[in-house]
Order: sequence, then structure tokens, then C-alpha cells
Amino acid sequence: MNLQIGGDNYYWTDHVKRKMRRYGLSTGRVKRVLRHPKRLEVGVAENTVAGMQPAGSAKHPFEIWVMWSLDKARDKASAFDKKIKFNLNPKTIIISAWRYPGVSPLREPPPIPDDVWEVLRKMKKA
Repeated sequence: MNLQIGGDNYYWTDHVKRKMRRYGLSTGRVKRVLRHPKRLEVGVAENTVAGMQPAGSAKHPFEIWVMWSLDKARDKASAFDKKIKFNLNPKTIIISAWRYPGVSPLREPPPIPDDVWEVLRKMKKA
């Protein structure tokens, strides 16, 4: 799945690529949730935001959640150390995307799967 679409300032983690494949979500659908979320929540991880859009039907509703963070401008040394393409423009780092069956409770933290916690711990250590 090639997610480096020309001109977009998005960085897609490997975790979100796997989740999109698992839940059958397209890049366009994930971007639509990012651009026009029905509901925004403060992400449970530091400096993250989670957005949601309802989907499905009246009999079988579900929600599509996306968690992201804004990347700050990196200095050249850290860019070379991490082997990440150097870019002065801030990027939106898309961390995870998932489907929540039914309707999630209002004004509570979004339900985060356990495997997302593992990815966040690994990112924090790096």
C-alpha cells in the first residue's frame, strides 16, 4: 500500500497502515476523518488528538476513529539519525485508525486498542 501521495504533509506509521488494511479503510477515508471530524477528543497519548466520524447504518452503526499528532520541524542531526526524510514543514503524523462497533460514549477518552499502546511506548523509547 503506497501512502506517500504527492504534496500531502502526512506521515503514515506502519501501525496505521496495518490497521487500515485490517479494517478496510482507505487513505481518503482516513483523511476525511482528519479534515472533518464529527467529534474531537484529546488523545490519551501526549500531544495527540483523536477524531471520529459516524458510519454504517441505523441498524448497524459504527464509528471510524483516527489518532494523530503534529510533528514539529526536525533538526538535521535527528533526521539523519532516524533516517527520516528532512522536511522543514510540519507533518501530521497519523498514528492509528480503527472502527469502533456501535456508538462510543460522549466526553470520555476514545477507546484505544492495546496494540496502539504498544506502538506509542516504542515510539517514546526511540
